[in-house]
Amino acid sequence: MAKGEVGFIGLGRMGFPMARNLAAAGWTVHAHDVSPDAAKRAGAVAGITVLGAPRDVAAHASVLFSALPNDEIVLDTYLGGAGVLAGARPGLVTCDCSTVTPETSQKIHAAARGRGVAHLDTPMLGSSPQAESGEVFFMVGGDRDQLATVQPLLDVIGRLTMYVGPSGTGNRIKLLHNALGAVNAVAVAESLALAERLGVDPQTYYDVVRQGGGMAYSTYFDRRVMRVVEGNFDATFTVELMHKDVSLAARMAGADLDRMPILKEALAAYTAARARWPGQDFSGVTHVVEERFGLKISK
Repeated sequence: MAKGEVGFIGLGRMGFPMARNLAAAGWTVHAHDVSPDAAKRAGAVAGITVLGAPRDVAAHASVLFSALPNDEIVLDTYLGGAGVLAGARPGLVTCDCSTVTPETSQKIHAAARGRGVAHLDTPMLGSSPQAESGEVFFMVGGDRDQLATVQPLLDVIGRLTMYVGPSGTGNRIKLLHNALGAVNAVAVAESLALAERLGVDPQTYYDVVRQGGGMAYSTYFDRRVMRVVEGNFDATFTVELMHKDVSLAARMAGADLDRMPILKEALAAYTAARARWPGQDFSGVTHVVEERFGLKISK
């Protein structure tokens, strides 16, 4: 017996495995994607029915998730003529997992409230492997009393949920997090380039940082350094997506960006990387540093 009716809009790298995991756990999933190929792939999964528009998904669901590329698409998906709110019934709870500005979530939150719908910003930490395995980390912003309604579904597609504050707070923390990750990626690339210049063996350097317990260790260093050295830039999270997130973080900083030279440098590096290697893993920003140094880190 199905556990309930859930909607899912956006069936890409993150959305499709999450929708599939919900269906596998016994939920009836009503889904939509503007891509015919993505819709066809999802429609072949038992427990997923593909519908023609976001409003159709909303009309069938008690809880609805979305995982979409950018603010413009999210706003149209929710507020457009064929959008979620056009088909939503009072009592629907919507969870937007997209990485967008807090203002976008707050705009949808206010419009949804006027229709008896609760909107939560539920951005994710993790990339496609975590979406596949159901180990995404969710930050939840919005009305805290709605969390109990969506928690059973979040427990299927994620390993941990943290309520972080009112509408838009999840988006703020997600952008802060990814901006810090971008800064780390550029800093690691520079450190590897200098190590190469000095003749330090990269495996030895990696082992010291990873095992030494010092302040230089990070999960990025652990997971990416030897991949970079080996020339493996297969994407779990692309340069293009990281550029988008750093750009949003810089926009969020406003006038304070002038007091953040490190973030500005990370944005410049990712802007250069996006122009040439947009589909590579976000560690592909290393190529920009290689060109600046006039050497190769990747073998």
